[in-house]
Amino acid sequence: MDITTVIINFQTPDLLKTAVSSFKTQYPEAKLLILDNGSKDDSVEVIHGLAERFSNITIISLEENIYHGPAMDLVCKKHIKSEYTFFLDSDTETKKGGFLEKMLSLFEHEKVYGVGEFNVVNKRGFKASSGLTILQTPYMLLKTEVYNHLPPFIHHGQPTLNNFTAAREEGFELVEFKISECIDHKWRGTADKFGYGLGWRGKLDYVLNKLGI
Repeated sequence: MDITTVIINFQTPDLLKTAVSSFKTQYPEAKLLILDNGSKDDSVEVIHGLAERFSNITIISLEENIYHGPAMDLVCKKHIKSEYTFFLDSDTETKKGGFLEKMLSLFEHEKVYGVGEFNVVNKRGFKASSGLTILQTPYMLLKTEVYNHLPPFIHHGQPTLNNFTAAREEGFELVEFKISECIDHKWRGTADKFGYGLGWRGKLDYVLNKLGI
């Protein structure tokens, strides 16, 4: 499988240990890239320990936190050579394998861009009953080359919003796969500790969303 799995870490080394070890138990030979997003704790030391324990791990360490969306973009633009990129959050635990093979089989034609679990959001990226169907970011498989021709993931509560909006406009498709049956996501594992770092922009989006604007 020409897939690189990407995990972004920011100061949650205990969660990262579980994410990496559980994934590598199911996919010991899979290419795994871990980007440390400017952590100031012992994360880098932990990551190097994981690289010694498991094979085929590449490490990228940033001096400062550029936030999750831009870090995902940096990896795709500068460091991924494989045809597909599988994004896996650091607060996940892989329960059973076989999902990458099944997800890959759903790329049946050239207009399929991504596979994963669906989420429906409004124009500001908040969950809604109707709006734009996107993939949940904790576990999604994308065509790397297609990603690199679309607007980048950004620092936002929903970093994929502009990217998936443009993909739909260009005729690309997303395919649903219930990956949560294979991977347990803790939800907000990093955000609960450190927030999203969105500042006034996040507060403004929240208010405008409440007002329906």
